[in-house]
Amino acid sequence: MLLVSFLLVAGLRAQEVSGDWQGTLGAAPNALRLLFHIVKAQDGTYLGQLDSLDQGTRIPIDRVQITGNSVRFELKSVNGTFDGTLETDGSIKGTWSQGVPLPLVLTRVPQGSAPAAAKAPTQAARVERALKGFGVPMDIEVPALPVAFRGHGGAINIAYELHLTNAFPAELHVGRIEVLDGDAVLEAYEGPELNAMLQVLGNDPADTRALGPGLRAVAYVWVRLKAGAAAPKNLRNRITVDGFTLETNVAVSAAPVVLGPPLQGSNWLAANGPANASGHRRSLMPVEGKLHIAQRFAIDWVKVDDKGRTFDGDSKDNRTYYAYGADAVAVADATVAVVKDGIPENVPDRESRAVPITLETIGGNHVVLDLGGGRFAFYAHLQPGNIKVKIGDKVKRGQVLGLIGNSGNSTEPHLHFHVTDGRSPMGSEGVPYVIDSFEVLGATAAGPKTNALPLANARVRFPEGR
Repeated sequence: MLLVSFLLVAGLRAQEVSGDWQGTLGAAPNALRLLFHIVKAQDGTYLGQLDSLDQGTRIPIDRVQITGNSVRFELKSVNGTFDGTLETDGSIKGTWSQGVPLPLVLTRVPQGSAPAAAKAPTQAARVERALKGFGVPMDIEVPALPVAFRGHGGAINIAYELHLTNAFPAELHVGRIEVLDGDAVLEAYEGPELNAMLQVLGNDPADTRALGPGLRAVAYVWVRLKAGAAAPKNLRNRITVDGFTLETNVAVSAAPVVLGPPLQGSNWLAANGPANASGHRRSLMPVEGKLHIAQRFAIDWVKVDDKGRTFDGDSKDNRTYYAYGADAVAVADATVAVVKDGIPENVPDRESRAVPITLETIGGNHVVLDLGGGRFAFYAHLQPGNIKVKIGDKVKRGQVLGLIGNSGNSTEPHLHFHVTDGRSPMGSEGVPYVIDSFEVLGATAAGPKTNALPLANARVRFPEGR
């Protein structure tokens, strides 16, 4: 009976090794405060790290061995070991060996009360020392080079992303992002505006500017030039991190593809249209091992009446929506690259979907046109059984491809339209384009437009019979 009790206690103590343990090595004035972080992984393996608080260093623990009430930590990078025993008072008493053996007693740090006050100045000094000596330890990538385009208001717009990855074993703070043409600052983001334009991947922190070790933040940049200004050939991005700056240049193309309209007639609203805060703009999606924003400049075209309503009658009936059954037409002479048909339609609702949403079904019944020059046009959410073309068909501008429906990831009848650099509707990069002729209705920037892209919530009239 006593033997059984001893084994149960030893097992319990082994489980309790997980957590934070602190101790002091040596004596003043050469004492070093140590903080051991021990975790137990899902597979039962113990892992750990050692923070030397006074030296400002973090050292991996290569092996954590628990045998009964004996504990051993091995740190190969510094040729160090700690051998100790779990005591009845909850401490671990043992010996630190790194050439010379020294006694070391570890006591558990209560959960939520790690010595942050002692660590904070050390970490700040550590970050400052690294930045002064080596520059900002951050990887910056622009996954898709921008193409300047004219919005329906007349100004040139340039949209792209900066992927910022913290390559330092401590938190970095992004304080400011500036976009420059030469020495002229075109845009400057800081404070709440910067916080709103950053997205930390796989996380949703209140402060997106605080970037933990190994984390990546995406900065969604949108530059709108002054009316009459020409598109620059190159932009400088100046990023301030913990008071230090680094720069990266971005080449800018000024040649968006010119297309005809994807629809005909009046009162088409560019819902979720091009804007820096739109859902399409930030629809970062991993496809086949790579992140893409295929919907970067996508528009959900809905048809409205004079009161801004999209339907008249039963909201659960697709046929009461003004867009339902309208012709989706080819924006250029092109080749049909992809056709998907046979997906049943949804009942109009924010949550209702007729089929599970996957990469295969997200666009519902759809058509992809190969426009040539590495550009592809995507028409989504069409009616089943009413697609008028097949793969390989040569189509003419204005030719009917299908009828607007409510299939796939769709809440109500509308045409989702975007242009990308690949035939995969989601596994490619969205590129801007301009429509050669349309009219903006309403009070803001109203009137005929040529070679421009309708931006978010523009209400337009397209030519008919072309």
